[in-house]
Amino acid sequence: MTAVSRAEDAPTITCCVLAWNEAATLRAVVDELRPELRALQVPFEILVVDDGSTDGTSELADTLAEESSDLRVVHHGENEGLGPAYRTGFHSARGVYVTFFPADGQFAAKLLSRFFPLIERYDMVLGNLPSRSDSLRGRILTAGERLIYRVLLGVVPRLEGMLMIRRSILAELPLKSRGRGHANVWELVIRAARGGYRLTGVAIEVRPRMAGTSKVNNMRTIAANLLQVMRLRRLL
Repeated sequence: MTAVSRAEDAPTITCCVLAWNEAATLRAVVDELRPELRALQVPFEILVVDDGSTDGTSELADTLAEESSDLRVVHHGENEGLGPAYRTGFHSARGVYVTFFPADGQFAAKLLSRFFPLIERYDMVLGNLPSRSDSLRGRILTAGERLIYRVLLGVVPRLEGMLMIRRSILAELPLKSRGRGHANVWELVIRAARGGYRLTGVAIEVRPRMAGTSKVNNMRTIAANLLQVMRLRRLL
């Protein structure tokens, strides 16, 4: 793992942009995030986590870092998956608060204005989707995944697609989950909920990708996530 860093001042918020082969959309996502972060009127940094891209995303991310001191890049030498990308964000962020956006543009940067006022009063803010515009197949896969999670883990806070956390809780809640899927994120949420931390939810919307096709809403990814959740059950 290698890093390119230009930011010098400790920020209030780190906005992690998770990217794997998103050369077609990365610049647009960063350009959308920056004015919304400025509108929060606190010091910020954008942290691009390049998960072993092979389509020019890595080079574009380095160019963006060279163009602006508010953006840093961490490169994975090879594609490691969503879980390790989140873990890199957890470890590399320098902000008091940390949030995550996919580099495909499915979450509007304006959502920051909903999350940030809440995170000053809570330890974790979780995005909730009141409705989804997925295909029938996508909705069935998602509903089945949620049902199995509930059977394996019991009632857990809702989390769909976006979260913001107080970074200090990461040192208090060490994560044991490993693997490509996002079990480490679920572990963090569950440990925080069971540990009495302050959690709240906020309504969000998801929009179509700016380009390309989904890398997560498929049977392979869901199967990998479920395997990790079964392992997670033994860790909690």
